[in-house]
Amino acid sequence: MFDIRPVAYVIGLLVTALGVCMLLPMLVDLAEGRGEWHVFLESSLLTILTGGMIALACANRVQEGLSIQQTFLLTTGVWVALPVFGALPFVLGETNASYTDAFFEAMSGMTTTGSTVFSGLDTLPKGLLLWRGLLQWLGGVGIIVVAMVFLPELKVGGMQIFRSEAFETMGKILPRATQISSSISTIYISLTLACTVCYIFTGMGAFDATVHAMTTVSTGGFANYDASFGAFSGSAEYVASVFMVLAALPFVRYVQMLNGSQTALFRDSQVRAFLGTIFFLVAVTAVTLMWIFPHHPEQAFREGLFNITSIISGTGYASVDYMAWGPFLIALFFFIGLIGGCAGSTACSVKIFRYQLLFASIKVQLRRIRSPNGVFVPRYDGRPVGHDVLSSVMSFFVFFVVSLGLLSVVLGMMGLDFITSVSAAATALGNIGPGLGDQIGPAGNFAGLSDGAKWVLSFAMLLGRLELLAVYALFTVRFWRG
Repeated sequence: MFDIRPVAYVIGLLVTALGVCMLLPMLVDLAEGRGEWHVFLESSLLTILTGGMIALACANRVQEGLSIQQTFLLTTGVWVALPVFGALPFVLGETNASYTDAFFEAMSGMTTTGSTVFSGLDTLPKGLLLWRGLLQWLGGVGIIVVAMVFLPELKVGGMQIFRSEAFETMGKILPRATQISSSISTIYISLTLACTVCYIFTGMGAFDATVHAMTTVSTGGFANYDASFGAFSGSAEYVASVFMVLAALPFVRYVQMLNGSQTALFRDSQVRAFLGTIFFLVAVTAVTLMWIFPHHPEQAFREGLFNITSIISGTGYASVDYMAWGPFLIALFFFIGLIGGCAGSTACSVKIFRYQLLFASIKVQLRRIRSPNGVFVPRYDGRPVGHDVLSSVMSFFVFFVVSLGLLSVVLGMMGLDFITSVSAAATALGNIGPGLGDQIGPAGNFAGLSDGAKWVLSFAMLLGRLELLAVYALFTVRFWRG
């Protein structure tokens, strides 16, 4: 019989840890002197007590190993439970948000999507701004662990091709998660600190630099200003671009580099493909901007580099309203958001390695048509790819396209126009951030959508962050009978 208690125990501990994290913005509000500190104290106490009671109630069923059903449920359950409590400061705080808006914001934060329902960010208490950054920062490091431990073991979306690449311990899944999270956390914190220091050198204040470093390294995209990254310019855009790229690369390669394999990063074919794609797209964008608009070459390169990197990595910052760049670049921005970064990074969307596997499979099929009696095996990074990996990748593409279509239709039935419904579905499913159009584009936000649309998009964010199949599996009867 299925036992939910080991899953509830872990979720309870993580909810408790989230409550403890709420004390940090409380201290910031105390220092600011705006009287908002009690919001985080109340939220923290409620979160810690609830999480603690759940963990204590289920502690007698603690075990090292989890069944496949328990692992799937834990993976999804964590990303549902944390936004439920992460929304509390937005309900109780100065934003005075409805629970729908608060949950949308918290889910957008935890999944590092970056879509927001709030305006007037420039005047919000620093505690709430820090909390938005913390949600994304915690979600970023959390998804790396999920992508490196749970999804490869669950054979979701072809992720099994990365199983145990840097961690040879094939023991129980929770001890292995602890081992990996320790190594990843060190690198993640180091990148965040380095990004903070670099932002300060560009002229940002210490608070802005800290929050934006959190949302840059997590490729989340929450900013402290309604103008997003448009509040800064020049060298800050270059710093952000560098760290967005670093965060979108596979963290397992950083671990290998620290362990002595200095060339591990650039030997990875998905890294080379990702960097090559960015270079090509930035060149196209810069040339287009200089051709259509009177852009100085440096400005065209900087704006192209920043905004292309932001969208392809799923960060979602915007330094300008690229809706004014013309239909070609608008269409380009829509499609590059569906590319994504590397597997095992904080980046989101489809991921570059799946396109590589898709093209490898297409290449083999074309060769088989030309030479029916030949034996051709698709390869990835020099290794033959098993049928189970290709099948998983193809299933992911099918589920992604079908989900995108269904979500677009549902949003259209809720009164959204075609561009808004399709781009909202794509940006939520791809965890990108801004959509297209005047309402949810880079110059707008999601506040004007109906409550129903916000709940649909919250579910889409969850789907996209957990690679679709990890969530869909929970809705099948056969899965629970297995």
